[in-house]
Amino acid sequence: MKTIPDFDGSEIWAVRTTLKERYGQNIEVQLADTQLKLASGSLWCPTVYWFVEPVHFVIFKTGLASYRCNFFYNENEQYGTGIEEFDNVSECIVTLLQVEQGHKK
Repeated sequence: MKTIPDFDGSEIWAVRTTLKERYGQNIEVQLADTQLKLASGSLWCPTVYWFVEPVHFVIFKTGLASYRCNFFYNENEQYGTGIEEFDNVSECIVTLLQVEQGHKK
């Protein structure tokens, strides 16, 4: 089974910095592993999770430099960005936050 590397320090820094710019304060992020069904089969993917009332956010690392993301209010209300996969974590999080902001309006 292929193993996907964990988020490295620069990826976590990009997430935390972007969140601080967006919210004006440090947002706690949690690291997890999530089982996803990908083209190559079911894999455990490193995941970054955070919550800003009332929204949950996740970024899944699906390869060396491949990311997927979504946000949700509950298990029945889940949303993506319309882009299946990103090759840059900064672009992934910025797009995720922009789509969620647009969804609120």
